[in-house]
Amino acid sequence: MVPESGSGAGDRDGTGVETAGDGAALLDDLRAAIGRYVVLPSDEALTAVTLWVAASHIQPALQHAPRLAVVGPTKGCGKSRVLDVLHETVHQPMMTVNTSPAVVFRVIGKTPPTLLVDEADTIFGPKAGDKEDLRGLLNAGHQRNRPAWRISGPEHKPTAFPTFAMAALAGIGDLPDTIMDRAVVLRMQKRKPGERIAPFRSRYSVPELNALRDRLTAWLAPLRGAAARLVPQMPVEDRAADTWEPLVIVADLAGSHWPAQARAACLAMTHNEVAQDEQTTLKTRLLRDIRRVFERKGNKEALRSQDLLAALIQDAEAPWAEYGTKGLNAYHLANLLRDFGISPANHRFEEGRQAKAYARNQFLDAWARYCPDPTQPAPTPGHEPAPARPAQGKPPAPPTGTRPVGPPGGATGPKHTR
Repeated sequence: MVPESGSGAGDRDGTGVETAGDGAALLDDLRAAIGRYVVLPSDEALTAVTLWVAASHIQPALQHAPRLAVVGPTKGCGKSRVLDVLHETVHQPMMTVNTSPAVVFRVIGKTPPTLLVDEADTIFGPKAGDKEDLRGLLNAGHQRNRPAWRISGPEHKPTAFPTFAMAALAGIGDLPDTIMDRAVVLRMQKRKPGERIAPFRSRYSVPELNALRDRLTAWLAPLRGAAARLVPQMPVEDRAADTWEPLVIVADLAGSHWPAQARAACLAMTHNEVAQDEQTTLKTRLLRDIRRVFERKGNKEALRSQDLLAALIQDAEAPWAEYGTKGLNAYHLANLLRDFGISPANHRFEEGRQAKAYARNQFLDAWARYCPDPTQPAPTPGHEPAPARPAQGKPPAPPTGTRPVGPPGGATGPKHTR
């Protein structure tokens, strides 16, 4: 069911249009072009984007429409540039920043567009407002035959609107779990000094990328029937297999080195997301444990960093005593809390002494968002907790102690014993 890997890449039928054997060479060209305009986080990510673009040209043959989540911690990480490149290479692009659900419902049909959503954090973030319908559409559209029913027309009849369409979403910070779980995730970072890309200019970039798009259409449109019949062997299972299957199908159609390359990218990127999920879960656990420490201490205004660390490590059921190489230390604690906007500062205690400490009011927002106390009623409009104020004093000195063993920007998780 899988094309032979040595299927004669480079052959043409004399018309300048790719034949089946040209698929690998065409994907190589597309991969090189994408890599000229954006710096992606890894070679595997570049492979994934290439295959995702190609998969958009066989959407009618697919059972699942994988999302492409292009996320980064700040502005200037290249997220919008990725969408620029996608716009010129995917099948029937529909670029939007702030569209209405009604428009998207009516655009998606038997031949759906490829949705490109910039500033997706405005759809899913705290300022999302009345975008629930659009969120539901993006969730449901990952799988075929998940229509959205609406009352429509002058006769107000129940009408089923298709939702199935591939979608790329770019935004600051992670998207909701329901989207990330259905997505190939690109975790973009700012370019380092020395990392160069070609400037994206419409007068020459667009014609180059459009030519690749036309070649993809000419190659893959006749293969949609073959793509629908393929049942590729997947290196992952469950939702991850659903999401990556279209990309692996394209790789198998291309042959040559692409089948192995696609499966290697699938394994590397899904494993990376599992690690990200574990780290996120660990941070949520830390917030809950810190709340319990404050409660046991009578919900004091602030706790010394050393006292908070000691209380966390003494919890025999928590992972903090085995965190990193020698247990949780001040550097680890500050690093894990940084993403929540929480940091230690000088605090004057009752006895008049100053010490590095964590103020309780810094945690209120994070507790409410990530681990709400089920015993506490949700705040009513107009009665939300006051925003946390930073503790008074000088900026905190860089934390001392053993640095964590792990990638920059994140600490290692607890050791696992067998």
